[in-house]
Amino acid sequence: MAFYVYILASGRNGTLYVGRTSDLARRMLEHRTKAFDGFTAQHDVTRLVYFESHERLEPAWHRERSLKRWRREWKLNLIEQDNPDWRDLAIALLDEG
Repeated sequence: MAFYVYILASGRNGTLYVGRTSDLARRMLEHRTKAFDGFTAQHDVTRLVYFESHERLEPAWHRERSLKRWRREWKLNLIEQDNPDWRDLAIALLDEG
C-alpha cells in the first residue's frame, strides 16, 4: 500500500492545501465533487499540482506535517520544480480510475 502527500491549488499561485491519503484517485474525486464541507470546498481548491508517494504511513504523516509548516514560497518552488505549468495532475489519475 502506498501513502500520498499532495498539494492542491485553486489555480496558478492560488490558495494551497496540503493533504495525505492512501487512495489518491478517490481523494481527488472527493475534493472535486466537494464531498466534504471543509477548507478545499469553501475555497474551491481542487487542482492537484504536486504529489509524492511513501511506502509507509509514518514518513507520509511526517512529510505532510513538515509541508504544512513550510513557507508559501517554498511550496511554490516545490510545485514548480516538477510542474512548472501547474497542470492538474488529477486528470490522468481520474481517467485511469
